[in-house]
Amino acid sequence: MGFYEERVLPRLIDVALGRPMEEIRSRVAAGLAGTVLEVGFGSGRNVPHYPAAVTSVLAVDPSLGARRLAAGRVAARGVRVDYAGLDGQQLLLDKASADHALLTWTLCTIPDPGRALAELRRVLKPGGTLHFVEHGRSPRQEVARWQDRLTPAWSKIAGGCHLNRPIDALLEGAGFRLERLERYVASHPAAFGYFYEGTAASD
Repeated sequence: MGFYEERVLPRLIDVALGRPMEEIRSRVAAGLAGTVLEVGFGSGRNVPHYPAAVTSVLAVDPSLGARRLAAGRVAARGVRVDYAGLDGQQLLLDKASADHALLTWTLCTIPDPGRALAELRRVLKPGGTLHFVEHGRSPRQEVARWQDRLTPAWSKIAGGCHLNRPIDALLEGAGFRLERLERYVASHPAAFGYFYEGTAASD
């Protein structure tokens, strides 16, 4: 990764997905327990929101710059965090290694989200749940058309981020069963702020 990807972009993401998203992070993290696999660990913004029942975290993230930003939050929370790889598409973890999994604004940047979700499902224990909040494709055609137009340019400056991925369809296509799903416009313009939030079962 270059200077922009390692030094600048992690800080921009940390701010953009910072304080205004704290309530959402707390809501999505509720119910996590045991060993949690977090793909897209980033700057550790979710760490303060882990319930007390979380005993350890398997963190996956490609950015060493983001890891440096996360160090203080990890130390303050006192939870064990083991970095378990750089790429969500190929998790170097045994089958059924995690009790639960967490994704927050991550699927937009993974080149092959279907492959990453298949890997995540492999690593989850039977009965494990995936907690997620993602931004993605709007059901409003006029907004979706703008998302399609903007994504090629936006992806180049935002670390590979895609605005137009149908998150619910991706989850179901990977074999997850949606237990809770809320879809809403969290911020404007809606092309950037259409959110999918919920939980999905791996069985």
